[in-house]
Amino acid sequence: MKQNLTAFIDSDFLYYFWKSKITVMAFFWTVALLISGIFSGWLAPYSIFDASSFDLMNSELPPSWLTGGDAHFWLGTDVQGRDLLSLMLYGLHISLIVGLISVGLSLLIGVLLGVLSGYLGGLVDTVIMRFADAMLSIPTIMFSLLISGVARGILPKALQGEMAMPIIVASIALTGWMQYARTIRSLTILEKHKEYVLASKVSGGRSLHIMFAHILPNVLSPVSVLATLHLGLAILTEATLSFLGVGMPPDQPSLGTLINEGNQYLFSGQWWVVLFPALVLVTLSLAFNILGDWLRDILNPKLR
Repeated sequence: MKQNLTAFIDSDFLYYFWKSKITVMAFFWTVALLISGIFSGWLAPYSIFDASSFDLMNSELPPSWLTGGDAHFWLGTDVQGRDLLSLMLYGLHISLIVGLISVGLSLLIGVLLGVLSGYLGGLVDTVIMRFADAMLSIPTIMFSLLISGVARGILPKALQGEMAMPIIVASIALTGWMQYARTIRSLTILEKHKEYVLASKVSGGRSLHIMFAHILPNVLSPVSVLATLHLGLAILTEATLSFLGVGMPPDQPSLGTLINEGNQYLFSGQWWVVLFPALVLVTLSLAFNILGDWLRDILNPKLR
């Protein structure tokens, strides 16, 4: 294990990582936001779910370094007197959960369908790929809005708040699996004609065993790039849906919900309620895109 760790430290992977300063910055910023979001319950100065932790007398306070600010509220407060820093940490937690789960489901669906399509071919391949093409022709936001609208129309109002997160996760996952499927399908078609697959067939290996024990491990390398890029897009999609009012409810604030609420009071002078969540959202998505682009370059020797 010590030898493996030494080999990793001396590998080209870390060399190219430390060589790219912007990638290093994006990585550490992403790690900082992930830690802040995951441990928001411990890091947040106040609990946003505890009514006794905020006071209407403290509403609309600007950041602490501005005139009228309060040192207890570093980034100011919203119209209800809630600490904005605490709201952002809890909102980041929800946005990350939605993004990670939806990307994981998209990856699972796309990889499974991609392997089946590439290996089996024929009618199975045609049906899956034509369905993927049809899905790609529909804008992501429009399809997500459609799913959210249908789900909200079916569910009773009492359950809409509780089911808001599963609905958003499902809508994002169902609009993101196609890229994984198309990529894995292309690689599976190349792999299934190689000698190790033919040898497994001759020795009596079953199709499922060949697909998932032999082919799948050899076609997963591009998935890390796609997943990293998709994660930033998924978080932006959730924020967009919440901003449009069909995402997370106000009692479960995400970054998009905070931007939506702050936008209503923007012209009254509460610019900080919009600005700080928007900066976190933009920089987080940008960091994921930078990391995804770097992974794509490092995994392709021709692009180094």
